[in-house]
Amino acid sequence: MAETDAPPPPAFTTAALAAATGYSVGLVRDLEGLAVIPPAARHTNGYRRFGPAHAVALRAYRALAIALGPVTARITLREVQALPYDEAIARIVALHVALARGRADALAALDALTGIVDEDRHDTPDADADGMSISELAAALGVRTSTLRFWEQQGLLTPERTGPLQSRWYPLAAIRDARIVAVLRAGGHRIPAVQAVMRSLREVGDTRDLHTALSDRLRTIGRQSEALLRAGTDIADLIALGPADHQEP
Repeated sequence: MAETDAPPPPAFTTAALAAATGYSVGLVRDLEGLAVIPPAARHTNGYRRFGPAHAVALRAYRALAIALGPVTARITLREVQALPYDEAIARIVALHVALARGRADALAALDALTGIVDEDRHDTPDADADGMSISELAAALGVRTSTLRFWEQQGLLTPERTGPLQSRWYPLAAIRDARIVAVLRAGGHRIPAVQAVMRSLREVGDTRDLHTALSDRLRTIGRQSEALLRAGTDIADLIALGPADHQEP
């Protein structure tokens, strides 16, 4: 029985590739120009001709953009295609490790918040002697005194001023605020998000928004991790093809 040649892989025009992957024609061209996807082959008339690897690369880019944001996704996808296979895979594994670390930080922050709330339920009323200097509070939180000053500038903390030198003094309420800010920052929240949560806490006097913010952070990391898993499969397929297989003959 005579052997038959396998059918050639499908080829796409720019418009066909865009339609197949849900991208605009302009974005496909931009991503090729940025070396995010492999270079297209060219017909004799100069028109681009894409192959299956380009569809895989675009699918990987979409998932990476969900996991990392579009800028980091472009950099990452460009880099992994230029690296040896084992180094490229290690690069993706490192991204998973970073997300896992973020999840661990958010979980630790939730645990710390639970402890703070529990202490609030059992604390005795504030007294003048119950407080800390800026150096004492910085040491207790494991941050620099400059960090506490920055938080104060951002409206997150309001220490009292004491003595002829107007030194900062943190009563129990300010210490509690500082601990909550530290929890949110450790959980991956940026300053604007922390400001919003602290405003809500002061207006409502309820820590449920804090719990919601950290829980939302965990859900976001979960979505990012899922997207990164999907991207990793496509990237492994893409770099296993090798540069010579990216273009149609």
